[in-house]
Amino acid sequence: MDLFATLLDRLVITPQRNRKIALLAAYFTAAPDPDRGYALACLTDGLHLKIAWRRTLLELMAERSDPVLYKLSRDYIGDTAETVSLLWPDAQVTQAAPRLGDVVAAFRDSHRTRHPALIAAHLDALDARGRWAFLKLVGGAPRAGVSARLAKVALAEWSGHDVAEIEEVWHALQAPYQPLFDWLEGRGPRPDPGAVPVFRPVMLAHPIEDADWAGFTAADYVAEWKWDGIRVQVSAKGDDVRLFSRAGDDISLAFPEVRSAFMGRDVVADGELLVVRDGIVAPFNDLQQRLNRKTVSAKMLKDHPAHVRLYDLLIERGEDLRGLPFMDRRERLVAWHRTDPPRSTDVSDLIAFTSRDDLDAIWSQTRASAIEGLMLKRRDSAYLAGRVKGQWWKWKRSALTLDCVLMYAQRGSGKRSSFYSDYTFGVWKSAPTVAAPKPDRNVELLTTAQPISGELVPVGKAYSGFTDAELKDLDRWIRQNTTDKFGPVRAVAPGLVLEVAFDAVHRSARHKSGVAMRFPRIHRIRWDKPAAEADRLETIMALIDGG
Repeated sequence: MDLFATLLDRLVITPQRNRKIALLAAYFTAAPDPDRGYALACLTDGLHLKIAWRRTLLELMAERSDPVLYKLSRDYIGDTAETVSLLWPDAQVTQAAPRLGDVVAAFRDSHRTRHPALIAAHLDALDARGRWAFLKLVGGAPRAGVSARLAKVALAEWSGHDVAEIEEVWHALQAPYQPLFDWLEGRGPRPDPGAVPVFRPVMLAHPIEDADWAGFTAADYVAEWKWDGIRVQVSAKGDDVRLFSRAGDDISLAFPEVRSAFMGRDVVADGELLVVRDGIVAPFNDLQQRLNRKTVSAKMLKDHPAHVRLYDLLIERGEDLRGLPFMDRRERLVAWHRTDPPRSTDVSDLIAFTSRDDLDAIWSQTRASAIEGLMLKRRDSAYLAGRVKGQWWKWKRSALTLDCVLMYAQRGSGKRSSFYSDYTFGVWKSAPTVAAPKPDRNVELLTTAQPISGELVPVGKAYSGFTDAELKDLDRWIRQNTTDKFGPVRAVAPGLVLEVAFDAVHRSARHKSGVAMRFPRIHRIRWDKPAAEADRLETIMALIDGG
């Protein structure tokens, strides 16, 4: 447990990607089996110990701490595991910290009624850092800045194997991944996925930039629409069908109709997951209702029907097609789909063009057509894992921007836990009648200024797009202009304008404003602009009505 606690602690405070990889590699060398396998599972797919840990911790802390103190501390710190690890009374530790593998085994071998006693016993046996790591382990959400992809890259660099080889056997394995480590360390053969449908690393596209057009020859490329869905891979072997995100996450449970449509086939296909009604692609917000669900109701299946628009064919009846040129794979895809098309699927159309001018004209119409942009693919490109420059390009339509007013701020997590870094912003529903004072970072208090009369309605939330220096300025302004507090959230006076960039906006019954932004991020902080001059709801609604 000590090695895992040290690893987790260092990962959280280490922002550099290469340094995180080095930390993981060092841990894989130092930690024994099965500890390192369980740690790997914790950082990637999760351990799924099925512990009602939040309720249990609340009850345990009520016996050991003032409930008011615990609530205030939790609200201030913003993280349950960190709060409990600091407030939990230190016990006289007389024995070594438990092995990570023993901790996992203890919970898996015990009934849930024993879990509170087990949690208390382990917390008593650990110091503050060990308690924090233990709670992150059993809570299933370490938030250490390590994606599943990064962990696999670390395994590859540590072992000298190709990351694509690791990804192709990953979903055929379970924690603690003993066959994987045996293979990587040369003690056993490469794990055989056998009849299990597994994920194949996807080929990704580069955003095209002005300099990239210099070597562009129209005859070498084909063009497809870039739809506003999510990239998926369907892997089918008979009646076992799995649906993976582009990161390799298994999202099959949320889309049972896709699984049933591909049953009885032996194929791996690449495409875009959409919601389609009467042949019309619905906004991304509709698809979002289906994502991250473990069960899907009959009403959800009916109201938000999933559809896969197929781009590529990777494997057909055991034959690996990835080494073939794109146009050959495309021909195989079309022939396969024509012979036995799965329900709710189609093949992505190719867009006719003969020159860059043709492409410019087509691209300029993407927003009016509610399409995210264009994909450009070399006709002779093999299907290569990762983002290989010069093979596939994505040409997204330009971002939209609006001037919005900061309404609420929430404390972040991890290294941002001391800063208000998550921002909810809105637009005016009715025209404000009193001009707001010009925001000034040098003014200590602005909340005493004459209030603006007019209703703000929230339209989005963002936590990216600003520098660390700007974060400090924003945090200071928020603390000086707070009007109310709701746990870790602060309401602020309407005085600061954020220029927000976003890809699209859709109608949404879930939001008070009636709209939802797609990928909002902070583009600029408008310290110079009075809040009364921010945009109005009718402006953002016109973006929907106008396409």
